[in-house]
Amino acid sequence: MSIRRRELLLGSLAVGLATPALAQSKEPVLIGVTGPLTGQYAQYGAQWRKGFDVALDEINAGGGINGRPLAYTFEDSQSDPRQTVTIARKFVADERIVVEVGDFSSAASMAASPIYQAAGLVQFGFSNSHPDFTKGGDYIWSNAVNQKDEMPLLADFIRDLGLKRVAILHLNSDWGRTAKDLLVAAIKERGGDVVGAEGYLSDEKDFRSAIVRARSSNPDALALISYYPDGAQLARQIRQAGITTPIVAGGSVYSPKFLELGGAEVNGVLTTVPFFPGDPRPQVQAFVKAFEAKYKEEPDAYNGRAYDTFILLAAVMRQFGTTRKAIQEGLGKIKDVPSVVYGKVTFDTATRRVANPFVSRIEVKNGQWAAYEGGKVTR
Repeated sequence: MSIRRRELLLGSLAVGLATPALAQSKEPVLIGVTGPLTGQYAQYGAQWRKGFDVALDEINAGGGINGRPLAYTFEDSQSDPRQTVTIARKFVADERIVVEVGDFSSAASMAASPIYQAAGLVQFGFSNSHPDFTKGGDYIWSNAVNQKDEMPLLADFIRDLGLKRVAILHLNSDWGRTAKDLLVAAIKERGGDVVGAEGYLSDEKDFRSAIVRARSSNPDALALISYYPDGAQLARQIRQAGITTPIVAGGSVYSPKFLELGGAEVNGVLTTVPFFPGDPRPQVQAFVKAFEAKYKEEPDAYNGRAYDTFILLAAVMRQFGTTRKAIQEGLGKIKDVPSVVYGKVTFDTATRRVANPFVSRIEVKNGQWAAYEGGKVTR
C-alpha cells in the first residue's frame, strides 16, 4: 500500500491554513502507523485516527516540527501478527518514516518488534500494556499503562468496592492470560479470593458455559479481561442469564462500541481508564473542546491516547531532532511533556514506559460512560 494521500494532505492542510508557504516548501515529517482499520478491532483504528488528526491540527497550526508539517501513513494490519511483520519490513525500508506507532494488540506489536529493533526505528506501542513489550530492545517504547501497573490498580478498585470473592473471565491469549495472572496475584495480595477463572477464544460468540461455571463458584464480582466486542457480549449474556453480580472490567473495554454492542445490559459495568473526558484539568478540557468541535462527539480513552502520542512525539522531534536515532535518544531525555492522560510525561528509561502512571475510575450509567462517584456495591 502506498502512502495514503489523505494522511499526507492532513498534515499539509493543517499547516497550510496557518502558513501556506511553509506547507508548500517543506517535506513532511512522516510517522508510520500500523493498526486495525478493518476486522474485529476496526473501531480502535477509527478512534486512533480521530485522535491523531486533532493532534495534527494543533501541531501543524503551531508551526509543525520546526517548520515542517507532521503527517502520517496508516497501514491496516487488522492487528494480525503476520501483517504487522510485513508492514514493519515496509516501514523500516522507507527512509521517510522516522518513527512507528502501533500496533493495537501487544501480540501483534511484539511480532514485529525484532524488525524495528534491528533497523533502529522506534516502535512506539501506545496501547501495548503487556509487561514484556518494551523488553524487545532500546528502540521499543510505550506510553500505555503496563499490565503490571494496571491490574493492581483494578484490584484496588475491586477491594474499595467491598468485593472479596472474584471470578475472572478472560481472553485466552498471551495478553489475556498475563493480565489474568497479574490480577489474581493483586487480588490475593489485597485480601481477596479468586474463586474461578475461565478463558475463552477471541472468535467465540456463545459464552454461556463459561458463565455458568463462573457463577457456580458463587462470586461477589465477575471480572472481565476483554476487548470491547467480546466484553460487551459477555456482559449481555451474563445479564440475560439473570446474574446480577457486579461486573468489573479491564480498561480495554472502554469504547463507545462497548455501549452500542452491550445495550442496556452493560449498565453498571465498572472499569479503570487512563483518560476520561470528564477530568476537569484544563488541558483535558481544551482537548475535549477541540475534539467535539471537529467530530461533534465526546472523545474516549483511545482518542485521548492517540492525541497524546502525537503531541509527545512532536515534542521530542522539536527538541531533539527528526532522525530515527534522535527520536530514540530524545524519548529517554524528554521531561514533563504535557499530557491529557497523565498530566505530564517523563519516561522511566529502565522500562521505557511512563513513570508514575494513574487511572480514573468510571462506570456505565444510563447507557453512558460516567465518573464513578464512590461507595461500595452489592450483589
